[in-house]
Amino acid sequence: MKINIGCILTKRATLHPGKEAFVDVQDDSGCTYSQYNANTNRVADILKNKDIGKGDRVAVLMMNKCEYLELFFAIAKLGAICVPLNWRLVADELTFILKDSGAKLLVYDAEFKEAVSEIHAKEKGATDIKFWYQVGDEENVTKFAFDFNRDKKNADDGEIEAGGFDDDPVFIMYTSGTTGVPKGVVHTHSTVLWAIINMDVTWELRSDDRFFVPLPLFHVGALLPAIMAVHSGITIVSMKAFDPSLTWKTIETERVTNSLMVPTIAAVMLQVPEKETCDHSSFRWASIAGAPVPVSLLEAYEKLDICLEQLFGLTEACGPGCQLTGEDVARKPGSAGKGFLFVDCRVVDLNGNDVPANESGELIIAGKNIMVEYWNRPGATKSTLLNGWLHTGDVATMDEEGFIYIVDRIKDMIISGGENIYPAEIEKVLVGMPEINQVAVIGVPDDKWGEVPRAVIVPNESGLEEKQVIDYCDGKIARYKMPKSVSFVEALPFTASGKVQKNILKEQLKI
Repeated sequence: MKINIGCILTKRATLHPGKEAFVDVQDDSGCTYSQYNANTNRVADILKNKDIGKGDRVAVLMMNKCEYLELFFAIAKLGAICVPLNWRLVADELTFILKDSGAKLLVYDAEFKEAVSEIHAKEKGATDIKFWYQVGDEENVTKFAFDFNRDKKNADDGEIEAGGFDDDPVFIMYTSGTTGVPKGVVHTHSTVLWAIINMDVTWELRSDDRFFVPLPLFHVGALLPAIMAVHSGITIVSMKAFDPSLTWKTIETERVTNSLMVPTIAAVMLQVPEKETCDHSSFRWASIAGAPVPVSLLEAYEKLDICLEQLFGLTEACGPGCQLTGEDVARKPGSAGKGFLFVDCRVVDLNGNDVPANESGELIIAGKNIMVEYWNRPGATKSTLLNGWLHTGDVATMDEEGFIYIVDRIKDMIISGGENIYPAEIEKVLVGMPEINQVAVIGVPDDKWGEVPRAVIVPNESGLEEKQVIDYCDGKIARYKMPKSVSFVEALPFTASGKVQKNILKEQLKI
């Protein structure tokens, strides 16, 4: 049997036509699987009439909504390739991705028409876009664009002949680009299928689960659960933009059972009164990805009878890497867990040899969910995919039981007086200080040591002083690892995946 990810929706609509597939709580809208598939076919008809077919790239610049997923599945059915765009990027950054991917058609929300107009106005050849489609604000569609909603109403909802299969690309998702130029991660129908199988069986989903998606759909941590939902036949509950108060209300009214979040979202949810007033008894667990989960956060949710499970994922792995589940959450605090059911993990030295238990090395993973390449980046692909293993660039240890602990990113390592210092070690200590809300540790130049750690802190309360922070670390980590200075800021710059953009932070601090 050949696999086309879009056709999974076709089959699900046949099996469970009347089951609720998607709920948008902000627009108060939703659809059954039958409606979902019919609308997807209409979108596919639109694209087909614009000569979109196998291998063509279609870019999507939209907030979370059902139309986004209809587009994805329509693109997949045709054998075309979806290019999700990060709507937090500026016009120049979006232009680079559009050109790099060779996208032929762009579908965008009306609220982004200013940025899109700026892209359209660039010199000839800045992008390869031939067709522009605006979603929403039908009365004010930009002059160069087609009206998506109008064409959708007039489109045919009949099934179309499927295009790409198996090892054909289905989406190119660009990395956040915290350093350097963003790279397009290429996933196929096959790698996506194995990713959603990994998630489905490892998470032990139930047929009546209602999965909440707070992350933007241009992020693998949102798009993959949404695809997984169709494969599993469960319901996706989402909102246009994350709102912590509305999230608790949604958990109550929609009987949400599970979710995938980043630590910042989970933390913000604790700061609103609705966490005490709304009924969250249906909510069993949330997987937390993007950064290590502070023990204080685990304990706070434990008091609410909600289990937070640490997940280590990568765009290059189409999501699934490691997962800490069940009773191991309390038993192995700080661990990223073990590989998903069909993911193998190793910790190796520079020569690719396995390191002894509890010693640091690079985490490498293997599985059928691993990307096939970086788009148009053969050099980067070759250095990342070696002998069937994905080199993550993450420093990790593995204990005697096989549990993985992420130490830091290799590129973030601070070399001070010849000693290697991993910022995450220091951050792990500082998140335990009650006066600290958020923290990031960076390396700063030093005449004597070459480089020393600096803690950049968002405090919970005013009056916190540098000496208090440094003294808190004394006795908890080696003295050479202790931060030598502290900067206090109102907010840290984050990527959509919840990771601190340390290069931007250094620019802000003029380091």
